[in-house]
Amino acid sequence: MSIDDIKKSPVDEIEDIDVGDDKKQPHKGVYLLPNLFTTAALFSGFYSIIAAMNGNYSHAAVAIFISMIFDGLDGRVARLTHTQSAFGAEYDSLADMVSFGIAPALIVFTWSLAPLGKIGWIAAFIYAVGAALRLARFNTMIGVEEKRYFTGLPSPAAAAIVAGVIWAANDNGISGESMATLMALLVPITGLLMVSNVKYRSFKDLDLKGRVPFVVLLIAVLILVFVALQPAFVLMSVFCLYGVWGPLGIVFKRLR
Repeated sequence: MSIDDIKKSPVDEIEDIDVGDDKKQPHKGVYLLPNLFTTAALFSGFYSIIAAMNGNYSHAAVAIFISMIFDGLDGRVARLTHTQSAFGAEYDSLADMVSFGIAPALIVFTWSLAPLGKIGWIAAFIYAVGAALRLARFNTMIGVEEKRYFTGLPSPAAAAIVAGVIWAANDNGISGESMATLMALLVPITGLLMVSNVKYRSFKDLDLKGRVPFVVLLIAVLILVFVALQPAFVLMSVFCLYGVWGPLGIVFKRLR
């Protein structure tokens, strides 16, 4: 027996084993802080359904965007506080299915697609099942997929496209029935983009801590001003452009 073996107590050996296990898999416990943000995202998604049932479609659309904010925060809070867990990952996926899968499908159906009958609910169902498959595939590709890109349109962005169109249309006095044909095309296409192999930038490699020219800061301020003046139109335009950008990238590569 060496001197190092004598100095090392049984407690130290147990601690070494625990550290090794933590690196291999997420914690099995339940942490309060990140799950509170996930619950807030789930609450916003659930509220959006209730608002749509009461005919408050603008409130329903805004609730989807609020859910996106909480959904973006829960993972970051978990990483910053080192509170990632298997429970939190599963809970987040279930909350995303409600907020970005079921809620947008039900909202757009009650707002616009209901008069189309079977065509309407089939279009909404294609979106809902696309979101479910997208989330399932995302969970199985963790650690395999390249961090800079998503495979398929992310479900929050897909929900933002649907909610943005509803919000912008309501703000401009456009009824859902008058846009039924357009939504019957947009909603299933958005659902299919979620399960496609089209690559979308994740912006996870964006360095927000580095120095930027003064012009970049000025542009950011102008964007915030436009969002404050016309939030529905600006958010709809941004996410629609993001949704179209993936297929356009494939077209540009083939034309080169």
